[in-house]
Amino acid sequence: MSSCSAQPVTAAPKAPIKVNGAVISRAMISREVQNHPASSPAAAWKAAALALVIREALSQEVVRLGIEAEPMTDGEGRRETEDEARMRALVERDISVPEPTEEECRRYYERNAGRFCSSDLYEASHILFAARGDDAEGYERARRQAGAAIAELAGEPGRFAELARLHSACPSAELGGNLGQIGRGQTTLLFEKALAAMEPGTIGREPVETPYGFHIIRLDRAIAGRLLPFELVQERIAAYLGEAVRQRAQAQYVARLLGRARVEGIELPSPGELNVH
Repeated sequence: MSSCSAQPVTAAPKAPIKVNGAVISRAMISREVQNHPASSPAAAWKAAALALVIREALSQEVVRLGIEAEPMTDGEGRRETEDEARMRALVERDISVPEPTEEECRRYYERNAGRFCSSDLYEASHILFAARGDDAEGYERARRQAGAAIAELAGEPGRFAELARLHSACPSAELGGNLGQIGRGQTTLLFEKALAAMEPGTIGREPVETPYGFHIIRLDRAIAGRLLPFELVQERIAAYLGEAVRQRAQAQYVARLLGRARVEGIELPSPGELNVH
């Protein structure tokens, strides 16, 4: 019987990533990965590699065209490197981004009116029975106390302020539980949902549970959000549309640049999938 020595089987090393012959090393990609959070390590690695490929292609084009530029500083005091400044100047030199017209801004405003409404406002009061999730006994006690208070208020709703002063663990207790006007994001999401489901002039029939404990809520008044005037949001819309056009133009420019380059070792996304900053 013949014999042979077993040889370890190893995977063939992946071909290095190159841009017109310039190598993007694994060490470079490893350092870049931290700038590309993603759903998986593989996705982060691919995003980092693509960013370096784009940077290398831009850098080579800068050298080819002899682009020079003065580094800029942003509003937070961060200053561009010389390479970043030259790459920015290259892209600005070769792409043109028209300012959106008033007609375009108004059309976007009309099609997306829901984005330009002021928040709903609620005038409300509450009684908080504080409870921590890690204290089972105290948690159940707070639940019972809130239920008992609701039962009491069902017969005597006028005692709400009195019970708030007696029982509420919120500083608003001194004001009879009055929270004033509440807008979006000023309370927990569960509290907001409870307010949105109530009718003005009513007291909640069930305690509302949040991370702070159990709340008895009285809604005094609801003020529906209003559509903001176009003139008030026109500048914001113009900035948004202008940035969207600029990003599309940059992605198209980079796609053309990569299309002319000899890129090896990485599968390039389609122009529509390029994310260029």
